[in-house]
Amino acid sequence: MAHQATLQFSTRGRGTQDITGAVAESVAASNIVCGIAHVFVQHTSCSLLITENADPDVRRDLETVFARLAPDGDPAYRHRDEGPDDMSAHVRTALTDTALTVPVGGGRLLLGTWQGIFLWEHRTGAHRRSVVVTVLG
Repeated sequence: MAHQATLQFSTRGRGTQDITGAVAESVAASNIVCGIAHVFVQHTSCSLLITENADPDVRRDLETVFARLAPDGDPAYRHRDEGPDDMSAHVRTALTDTALTVPVGGGRLLLGTWQGIFLWEHRTGAHRRSVVVTVLG
C-alpha cells in the first residue's frame, strides 16, 4: 500500500522551519500502520534536516557553521545568476539532504523524543517550497 502527498511551504528566507506536524498529518492520512515515510524536497537551494526540536540554538549554530563552510558571495564562485546567496545555497544543499526516510509504526512517525523534521531554506529571500511525502507500508 502507498500514499503520496505534496505539501507546500512558504519560507521567510534563510533558516529552518519545523514541518514535523505537516509530515505527521500526511502519514496519518495514509492509514498505513507500519512502513516508511520518504520525504523529498523538490528544489536545489534548500534541504531537509532531522535535528533537535527543543533548543533553537542548535539550528542557529548550524547556520553559523554553514556560513563558514559556504559563505555568500565567495569570489571563487562562478555561478551567480540569482545573487550572492545563489551558489552558497546550492553548496549548502549538496552538503545536506534533499530526502529523508523515517520509519512509521502505529500509524505515526517513529522520531526520537528530541527529533523534528525541518525544511532548511538556504536562500536569503522568501520562497515557496514543495515537499513530497510518500508513505509505503
